Amino acid sequence: MEGYTEIMIPNILKTYPRSALLLFIALFICGAHAQSSQPCTPAFPFQDGWWGADAAYSIPLPDGRSVWIFGDTLYGDKRFVNGNDPRMTRNSIGVSRCNSKGEWQLQYTIRRSADRKEQDFFQTQTKGTWYWALDGYGYGNNLWVTLLCIRNAREKRPDGFDFETCGADLAKVSNLDADPQKWKVDYFPLVKDGVAAYPSSTAVVDGDYAYLFALYEKDVRPMLLTRIPLKGLDSPAANLQYLSKDGTWKSGLKPEDAMAVMPHGASEMSVRYHPDRKQWLAVMKSPDLTSDAILLRSARQITGPWSDGEAIYHIPELSESQRDKNMFCYAGKEHPEFAEPGSLLITYVCNTMKVPDVATNLKIYVPKVVRIPLENKRID
Repeated sequence: MEGYTEIMIPNILKTYPRSALLLFIALFICGAHAQSSQPCTPAFPFQDGWWGADAAYSIPLPDGRSVWIFGDTLYGDKRFVNGNDPRMTRNSIGVSRCNSKGEWQLQYTIRRSADRKEQDFFQTQTKGTWYWALDGYGYGNNLWVTLLCIRNAREKRPDGFDFETCGADLAKVSNLDADPQKWKVDYFPLVKDGVAAYPSSTAVVDGDYAYLFALYEKDVRPMLLTRIPLKGLDSPAANLQYLSKDGTWKSGLKPEDAMAVMPHGASEMSVRYHPDRKQWLAVMKSPDLTSDAILLRSARQITGPWSDGEAIYHIPELSESQRDKNMFCYAGKEHPEFAEPGSLLITYVCNTMKVPDVATNLKIYVPKVVRIPLENKRID
């Protein structure tokens, strides 16, 4: 991550309606200049018993902190793999802050049980399943996080990814002023198993709604769009709506009737509004697992139409000169609260099909941070 310089500007649009944008930006910029003119760059050191993870969504809070959501998380005094089974929890979190000197600070939290055993921060609600915690947003005094239900695949898969999705829930996280070990988490059902489209890939607040994108796990795997009224977040399943093929919003989620807002989606991505461009920008790793491209799409409205995916970055770990046949990279997404004007700050993660290598190769299975200039990029 050396060589990147970032200024922390909270993505207010992810937490509050756009009507408050100018006031919050003005207050933040004045405060930022009063505190420090130094940049602040995200980094993910091995500390607090945390030895790597994927996902790495960031959710800014009004007080200047950002909550990081991690997927499968390696923990302990070192990386450890028993055969093909890494020592890990299924999700964890981190809380970052840039201090008055512009220095990056990050505290990881792996949830501990009453007897001090490591466990998932977000606890599964169904036996034989676990959660991959993904994106989220702030609303009121709470943090809302999308949870993708995962279980072992019922049939052996030829690609080696022997897991499958089994629904989606929504977590409400409260008591955010306390130590993260004491944060309270309430769980709400969202979409049942069998729908094959689970709102979780990315989430953002705009106006009176929280918008959640869902990858449809059929055909060419397009991206669908759902939303929940902010006043109905405590009953998300009952209040869920989907954008239909005729352009209207309908209750529930019927993927066969839903509009494909993007022809090819991703299980992890980001969608964020950029007021300087008056555009929504979507960042994702190419759905082609062999591709080295991070793709960018844009739209004037969150409902689209979205532009074709443009390659804005080529992952060096997947270049011909460095390619390891067992390596794959994924989890591409944007973090606007750490970007500088005219650029994007993105993260991605590389992993390996040769699981024992995770124990010894400390360069993989940790989020990579890249800043990408946009001045010369054509974004329609």
